[in-house]
Amino acid sequence: MENKIAIAITGASGSVYAKLLLDKLQAMPEQYQEVGIVMSKNAKEVWKTELGNEDYNHYPFRYFDKYDFNAPFASGSAKYNVMIVAPCSMGTLGRIAAGVSDDLVTRAADVILKERRKLILMVRETPYNLIHIKNMETVTLAGGIICPATPSFYSKPKTIEEVAATVVDRVLDLAGLEQHSFRWGRSE
Repeated sequence: MENKIAIAITGASGSVYAKLLLDKLQAMPEQYQEVGIVMSKNAKEVWKTELGNEDYNHYPFRYFDKYDFNAPFASGSAKYNVMIVAPCSMGTLGRIAAGVSDDLVTRAADVILKERRKLILMVRETPYNLIHIKNMETVTLAGGIICPATPSFYSKPKTIEEVAATVVDRVLDLAGLEQHSFRWGRSE
């Protein structure tokens, strides 16, 4: 199956993660058939605040309104096989865990889970409370992957983008996409 990837960008802090994810996907078009993006109004505001621009408008992907239930990834028949929520707010996590499909983000996540496809949630909050932890457990038991926006430092990153890339690269690995990134135990 050719990769069809749904990307959801929520209003959690961490727009740099979303930007790097879109940049990296844009650089590997041979690895997917389609990329569809849904971005909340809050996500756009956080992006403008954190990154100082509106560059989310400049990517060559299909964008869908948060309430567009006609988007292809709102149905399992469209065969989107990967969904990445980056960053994933705790509110979004909670709605996904509870099965509340009240917008395109949560409906698409529900579809990915029911079809036994790959849902990757880059949760972005600290510290976690017990509700967050229980919601992560619920999504994990349903087949989702929780990949916290927790960077690694093995590669000795020198910029904020390099630090954030350690998480984005891990997400791309989890999605099954081939890329060049730091690998533990290799001297490249």
